[in-house]
Amino acid sequence: MKGMVERKEITTKLLELLNFFPAVGLIGSRQVGKTTLARSLESACQRPVKYFDLERLEDYRKLHEDPGFLLEQFRERLVIIDEVQRLPGLFAELRSLIDRHRVPGRFLLLGSASPLMIRNISDSLAGRIAYLTLNPFHQKEVVPGIVEMKRHWWRGGFPDSLLAPNDDLSFQWRESFIRTYIERDLQFMGLKTDPVRFRIFLQMLAAVHGNLWNAQSLGKSLGVSSNTIKHYLHFLESSFFVHLLHPLFVNIKKRLVKSPKVYILDSGVLHALLGVRQPDELPSHPLAGASWEGYALSQIIQALPNGLEPFFYRTSDGTECDLVVAKSLRAVACIEIKFSNTPKVTKGLLNVIETMNTKHNFILTHSSYSYLLKENIRAMSLPEFVRQLPTILDS
Repeated sequence: MKGMVERKEITTKLLELLNFFPAVGLIGSRQVGKTTLARSLESACQRPVKYFDLERLEDYRKLHEDPGFLLEQFRERLVIIDEVQRLPGLFAELRSLIDRHRVPGRFLLLGSASPLMIRNISDSLAGRIAYLTLNPFHQKEVVPGIVEMKRHWWRGGFPDSLLAPNDDLSFQWRESFIRTYIERDLQFMGLKTDPVRFRIFLQMLAAVHGNLWNAQSLGKSLGVSSNTIKHYLHFLESSFFVHLLHPLFVNIKKRLVKSPKVYILDSGVLHALLGVRQPDELPSHPLAGASWEGYALSQIIQALPNGLEPFFYRTSDGTECDLVVAKSLRAVACIEIKFSNTPKVTKGLLNVIETMNTKHNFILTHSSYSYLLKENIRAMSLPEFVRQLPTILDS
C-alpha cells in the first residue's frame, strides 16, 4: 500500500463548498487527516492560503488577543484555522468579518468535535457556514482487493495506523491514540473523569460492540450511575468515537426495540481495545462477527447517497435485520451482514422483508461472488456492494 492516499472525492466536495459559502467547517476525529487535506488545498485553491493552528501557543495567543484586527489583514486569502474548538469565542468575530466582506471561501475551520460540541457555532455562523465530515479512510479509497480489505478491517482507517510500515507499529499507534484521547482530548472537551475508569468503560463498550445500548447495565458493571454512562456516551458520539444506529419504526402493531445499537466507529480502534494485536488473531476472536458487522456498516453508511438514511429493525421476539436503508422513513432495502462466505436466508430475514415490503435485499459477505439466493435476495461481497451503491438502490 502506498504511503500517501489521495482523497479526491472529499477534496472535490470541499472545494465546491468553499466556492459558495463564506466559511466551511471540516470536522472529524483527531488524527483523521483534516490538516493534511486542508494544507493540500494550497495548490488547488484559487487564492493564497493563511494557516493558523490553535494548538500552537503563538497562534492561539494571536487569535485570542485581537482576532478581528489580525484576520482582517488576510481578507483576500483563504484563512485555515485548525483545532478551532479551542477558541469558542472566535466564532462571533468571524461572523462580523464575514458580514463586512462576504465572499466565498474566506474561512476553513478544522475541528475535532461535532458542531454540538463547538459552543455558539450554530448561532454565530448560521447561514454563513457549511459542514463537511472527514471520516477515516473509506474502503473505496484504499482497497483494490481482498487482501487490502482485510488489512483495512484490522488496522482501521486512520491514516497513520493504516499506512504504518508493519502491524506492530500500527497497533502501537492505535494504543497511543486511545491513551491521548482519554487523557487529553476528553478532558479538554470538558469531560472530568478518572482516565483509568474511562479506559475500562471503553473496553466494556468494545465488548458489547454492536449490541443494544444499555446504560443501566454498563453503569452497574462500572460502579457509576446510568446518567454518568449516558454522559460518557454523549462525549464519545460528539467526538466521532462511536456511532449510534437507531431502530426504524414502521409497524405500530409490533413490539419493536427502541434502544439504539452502539458501534465503535473505527474497526482498528475497536481491535486495539479488544487486545487483538495481530491480524491472524482476528478471524478466531469471539467478537470477529460483531467487528465485521460494524466495519461493514461503517463503510456502507459513509457511502450512502444523499436522501438515504441507515437504521436497524428488531422486534421484541428477536426478529431483526442488521441494516435497513430508508428514504423519508420508508424502507427501500434490507441488508444482512454475514462473516461467513456461505450465507443462508433465515426465516427472520424473510419476515422483515415481508414487513418492510422492500424491493432491494442483500446478504453481504467479505468475498463471495454475486448471485441470487432467492428471487428478491442477492448475496454479494461488501466491496462489490459499496462500489455499486450509488446506483444499486435506484434500479
